[in-house]
Amino acid sequence: MRSVEDARPRRGLSVPLLTALDDAGALVESDQRALVRWVLQEGYGADVIFAAGTTGEWDRIDNATRQRVVAISVEEVAKANLASSDGSGRPVESWAGITAHSPRETLENLDFAIAHGADAAVLAPLSIRGVDDPVRFVTRDVSDLLDSRTRRIPVYLYDNADIAIDPKVPHIRTRQVKAMSRLDFVRGIKVSAPRRVLGNYTKAAAGFRERGEFGIYVGNALLIFDLFRPYSGWLGSLAEHWNRYRLRGGLPIGVVSGPANAMPREWARAWQVCRAGDAERMDEVRSVLDAFRDATRRAGPKRTIACLKRALAHQGVIASAAVAPETASLSGEAAERFDTDFEAVRALAAERIRAPWVSRPSEGVPAEFV
Repeated sequence: MRSVEDARPRRGLSVPLLTALDDAGALVESDQRALVRWVLQEGYGADVIFAAGTTGEWDRIDNATRQRVVAISVEEVAKANLASSDGSGRPVESWAGITAHSPRETLENLDFAIAHGADAAVLAPLSIRGVDDPVRFVTRDVSDLLDSRTRRIPVYLYDNADIAIDPKVPHIRTRQVKAMSRLDFVRGIKVSAPRRVLGNYTKAAAGFRERGEFGIYVGNALLIFDLFRPYSGWLGSLAEHWNRYRLRGGLPIGVVSGPANAMPREWARAWQVCRAGDAERMDEVRSVLDAFRDATRRAGPKRTIACLKRALAHQGVIASAAVAPETASLSGEAAERFDTDFEAVRALAAERIRAPWVSRPSEGVPAEFV
């Protein structure tokens, strides 16, 4: 079918994968594959694997590495889906981050994602140098490429002021999102922004849905605890009405969590209990996730990616906690302090969340699929 208009946006937890590197900055393919399997957690983790995004240090690795990370993710997700095709698990989607420094490389990445079987592409148009008009780029260049291919995939927009080229234009305007949403292949947007900015998109969501469901995904992941929290009493009722006013048009359908690289089951549980409005269990899970956030802050400013890699190395998922050039690293006393803090977080997770929602090493897929 040529149109992707009926492609329903995937709900649930999207994990923007880290990129496993060695000390020389080269991709460690075996560790990258292990990371995908870890994040899947045999059906208790990610609903979407998002490769080559911001957490994957996309702007600090070369384009060939971005493409290889996408190919590995697609392959490992396909293996996992095949292994669970007997109905014992749920299918997972593999989304490719296609944003590059130039329009040409970005389109090359989209073509690569299509050819290698990615389920969808993620595009941050404000992060591409030389794209002055994001609507024109998507409606002409991206659309023309998709039209020329026999296989078309959905495209999800990505709004993140931290990676925008022009600080004066930190966010995609809602009228621009609405214009792009008229295209059958634009199926949603990931918003890494404060609640106020997220509210602008959710309020406009009804207009985005003229062609069917348009998914909005929370990029500032801890916001889901506020967005889905049930209220009680007259003050609570007032807060709930205000919350609904700010988010009129509908609640987000998914969350994109970088920290889920280290704690995939815990974040899958967070989405589950938030969607259910289970206030007691929301508080239990949040206490763990807040503790992890606090541990990364104690490690120093802008050390989240380094902490995530350290946590994965600590758990034996990857061999090296090396980060890309220009990414803040973690070493010495700060690294040792984080190790101690992370052990305390894991102990808290075992106490507050409990099995089967505490992440553990994956047993992998059957040998015939490896």
